[in-house]
Amino acid sequence: MVTHFSRLQLHTFSIPGVKQFYHEQLAFPISHESDTEIHFQPLPSITLCFTEGLEPNAPAHIAFEVAASGFDAAVGWLRNQNVTLLKWPDGRIVDEFDSRGRNVYFRDGDGNLLEIICHSYVQEGILPPIGNMSLLYLREVGMPVEADAVIPFREQLVRLMDFGLDKVFDNFTFAIGGTAHAILVSKARKWIPIAMAALPPAISISFGVSSIDFLEGVKTRLAAEGIPFESDAPECVSFRLYSYPICLEFADFGADVPARLQLPLARLKT
Repeated sequence: MVTHFSRLQLHTFSIPGVKQFYHEQLAFPISHESDTEIHFQPLPSITLCFTEGLEPNAPAHIAFEVAASGFDAAVGWLRNQNVTLLKWPDGRIVDEFDSRGRNVYFRDGDGNLLEIICHSYVQEGILPPIGNMSLLYLREVGMPVEADAVIPFREQLVRLMDFGLDKVFDNFTFAIGGTAHAILVSKARKWIPIAMAALPPAISISFGVSSIDFLEGVKTRLAAEGIPFESDAPECVSFRLYSYPICLEFADFGADVPARLQLPLARLKT
């Protein structure tokens, strides 16, 4: 099964600018740095990679799950770091939703829309909260597509990678594998809270999976659908769906972690 986001590759116009924001302000540790690329390790389970380039790029949207008990402290810490928290049209900064969660949004120097979010149902004590924001895992990555592609894209993720679905609408869906929530959204639907255009960013996404057998099953299904893929080693497979480069790689995250966190879809599968 897919268990988590393991790596996210993004585009930037400035390595020094990215370093100032993610390392100096957010205190993300640097695991690799060169003149044209920098990697951050905010959690043991996820690497954020930025490659510098001159090509035009649309901002990405990502969200980190934080411990509910540490949410207020995380918001306060962001304020103390002089991170500008985005306002909703009515002026509020913290949003409460579904009687189960809270979130705040902010942006980096490239315009990427970041979010910290907590859910009261997420069991604490399973994953250690990391850093000043009590991060648990990378929960969401936005994957905008054409309006008529949302439905076939989510169906493909279900067939190929055994994803579950939540908040299923014609223009918006969460496609979920373990702790990873891919947001499949129509380009016509703007990102909240500032109505930012949801355009496809230049990102590459890697998912961690729990077994080599699962990877072999994905390869079989890719071949059956005529989707080209590369697999230089048994531990990984790479392919492209709706312009998004995707890699699945075996990772020691723990197949039981989503269920132990009491994530709703994980509970249904156990």
